[in-house]
Amino acid sequence: MPIDPDKALAADPRTTSLAWGHKDVQLYHLGLGAGVPATDPVELRYTLESRLHVLPSFATVAGAGMAVVGGLSAPGIEVDLASVLHGGQAVTVHRPIPVEGTATQTSAVRAVYDKGKAAVLVLRSEASDADGPLWTSDASIFVRGEGGFGGERGPSLRLALPPRDPEFTVERPVREDQALLYRLSGDWNPLHADPEFAGLAGFPRPILHGLCSYGMTLKAVVDTVLGADVARVLSYRTRFAGVVFPGETLRIRMWQDPGRIQVEVTAVERDDAPVLADTVVAHT
Repeated sequence: MPIDPDKALAADPRTTSLAWGHKDVQLYHLGLGAGVPATDPVELRYTLESRLHVLPSFATVAGAGMAVVGGLSAPGIEVDLASVLHGGQAVTVHRPIPVEGTATQTSAVRAVYDKGKAAVLVLRSEASDADGPLWTSDASIFVRGEGGFGGERGPSLRLALPPRDPEFTVERPVREDQALLYRLSGDWNPLHADPEFAGLAGFPRPILHGLCSYGMTLKAVVDTVLGADVARVLSYRTRFAGVVFPGETLRIRMWQDPGRIQVEVTAVERDDAPVLADTVVAHT
């Protein structure tokens, strides 16, 4: 069997060293569409090194974001990458991420769920520096054709939308070249750049990285609801519900309650086709 749950869960965590600097942070933010307008004081907090702060979603690309790739080559896991989908992502930050830093990251398979026609792997990565824990990141990976082994189905994290209009709705354009810029932060999958490869995967053209939509959404929430203060974010989780094509527009709806913001993201040009669902930002 390509996935051996017992072997995968029993495997020792993998340890890697991470390092990043202000250029990595700036490149990541630019890949999310930061810097428009270029002289806006809020945007300068994402683009100008003397004012820089770090979106917590940067944890998904720090050190070139190789934790997911490493997890898919862990003992007990042999899968065809063409059958793999990034199903969900969660990041918990234990304190603000520094602009320049080094860290030790440990990664392990924390759960293997049986969805019948597919398996879901939960890959957890924990990063710490000399001052202690920095972040915990959970990636849920959907592997088609690998279910049916008799395992647990796992928890349901589906959320109903609040029975009221959202407190905030904003739209964020995705530039035509945005996937080309975002991939420079470490995700070189040709699905996001090569039209021929995208066609083989069943798409009419390259699609935007799910984690780019993830970061764009957090930035919109921080700027719209949290006073552009990234330090207020405690955790952020989502389920990837659909694709985005460069050149489209994200419609981001936000429902605000004490300590949390629930979010729904859709693609404007495709009749509000789902993009991100079951999305929650917890904050101070």
